[in-house]
Amino acid sequence: MRFLKLSKLTFLVPLFLSGTLFSAVHIIQPSENAYEDIQEALILAEPGDVIRLTAGIFYLQDSLSLDVEEVQIEGEGMDQTILNFADQQSGAQGLSVTSDNVTLQDFSIQNAKGDAIKVKGVTNIKFLRVKTEWTNGPSPKNGAYGLYPVESTNVLIDGCVAIGASDAGIYVGQSQNIIVRNSRAEFNVAGIEIENSYYADVYNNIATNNTGGILIFDLPGLPQQGGHHVRVFSNRSIGNNTDNFAPEGNIVGEVPRGTGIIIQANSDVEIFNNEIGDNDTVNIAVVTYGNETDDKTYYPHPKSIQIHGNKFGPTGYNPDTSKGELAQILFELSDGNMPDIFWDGLLPLSQILLGQPENEKMIISNNGDATLLAIKPIGYMVPFLDSAILDINEFDGEISPLAKVEFDENF
Repeated sequence: MRFLKLSKLTFLVPLFLSGTLFSAVHIIQPSENAYEDIQEALILAEPGDVIRLTAGIFYLQDSLSLDVEEVQIEGEGMDQTILNFADQQSGAQGLSVTSDNVTLQDFSIQNAKGDAIKVKGVTNIKFLRVKTEWTNGPSPKNGAYGLYPVESTNVLIDGCVAIGASDAGIYVGQSQNIIVRNSRAEFNVAGIEIENSYYADVYNNIATNNTGGILIFDLPGLPQQGGHHVRVFSNRSIGNNTDNFAPEGNIVGEVPRGTGIIIQANSDVEIFNNEIGDNDTVNIAVVTYGNETDDKTYYPHPKSIQIHGNKFGPTGYNPDTSKGELAQILFELSDGNMPDIFWDGLLPLSQILLGQPENEKMIISNNGDATLLAIKPIGYMVPFLDSAILDINEFDGEISPLAKVEFDENF
């Protein structure tokens, strides 16, 4: 027989949950012993159990961790159940999850010392209506990540909110089979970031007031590389004009204020049916990874990028020339008339000289009156040659839609 626990009271309560007889619901309410009550429930939980946090503010001084499979942690709503880590004394995260088949829903985590929620090495993880926030506004002292699943398979983020992360609000890294939808990222350095991952759908989200709205990155020196098959569609990436507040040395510290979408070193990326505008520097940038690396297996150039059916608003009216060279080069080459879409044009030397394979060429189609600037590397380096392509029609072509990402969401 299993027990239901309400703070320090226990009741016998046999339940059917996920087809399992005698699963338990552990109901926990705010108290002076909130940390002990929650962590004890997470340790003693068995597969099929629910940890239910009532409405109120839970003041926690240490990290919470879960390593039991098939557990659901739920609150009464992201604005009703709040786990506040403002006085956190130890631990690198607010909540850490390392077990499979876990659902997190209907609560908030505020002011974690490090990452708000880190999930590592799991299969099947759902974030439903979860909010992470640093309430003091943008600051390099804020934790790096809000929602932070890494090295995982079958990741669902739905109806979530992430505010104030000094790296990325909603981040999925080195993972595969990913859906990020119906969510909002605001006042982060990167709003939504998919990094070194395979098969991701990012749709029906709002990214606003970040430094960069949506980032599709691939970086060297990581166990999983060659990010591919990422669809970004039906999102609004607008007004991402918050000054970059990443701590010194962080890779996203190079992102210029006012970027809507950045694609770096990924392949097979499809950007379509988005609204992108009111970004100070550029609406879409497609770039090569430009830093030195000793990783001989890493391929730094984007390829097979498709951009179509997007609606663009104003951009480039207040470019951030303080971060890296991107905005400065754009400003100079465009004579201050910044484009909607930028490609740095960098390729392996053989492709610069002989051309890209047909299946790796970028296709840009049906984007209204969008403007483009693509650098011609040889022309940029040699005086008297054309240094850029400005005619967007040179990239017109037939779109080859990527497949929808699907997995069983009802684990």
